[in-house]
Amino acid sequence: DVASMQEVVYRRYFRMLQEGSVLPDLILADGGSLQQNAIKDVLKSLNLEIIVCALVKDDRHQTAQLLDEEGEPINILKESPLFSLLAQMQDEVHRYAISYHRLLRSKAQTKSILDEVEGLGEVRKKKLLRHFGSLKGIRESSVEELSKIIPYDVALRVKEALDLEKKEINND
Repeated sequence: DVASMQEVVYRRYFRMLQEGSVLPDLILADGGSLQQNAIKDVLKSLNLEIIVCALVKDDRHQTAQLLDEEGEPINILKESPLFSLLAQMQDEVHRYAISYHRLLRSKAQTKSILDEVEGLGEVRKKKLLRHFGSLKGIRESSVEELSKIIPYDVALRVKEALDLEKKEINND
């Protein structure tokens, strides 16, 4: 997603400017001319002059070429150590992105209605789960039983959230 990448690039280099950090001489974009131009636009908005090159993959999703600052292909022998290094870098970026997206998906799958309750953080959730054994056990308990483990006002919000969730499920 180009917009997300632009946001990340903007935040990173804006912060580096604020902190007075040493800026790079070169940015190597993974994704071809579309990403290369998006990064250039961000750098231009920050009045930064950093060379931006890009790696391009072929239709088999293998590293195919390197684009120079103007978007023109640079011929690099596929057998050369430089080409091998660029391909390894691109593979690592891809591996990292896949791992990150898997983490996001797994977090979304383990989300609970309890995550939405104000005043109920990880520690209190763990206490409730340890005491009642499961979300079902929490759902079947009364506000008074919950308030023996967590503050009454939070227990009330937990019960309201669980009742609302049950109501929504039954209406579907």
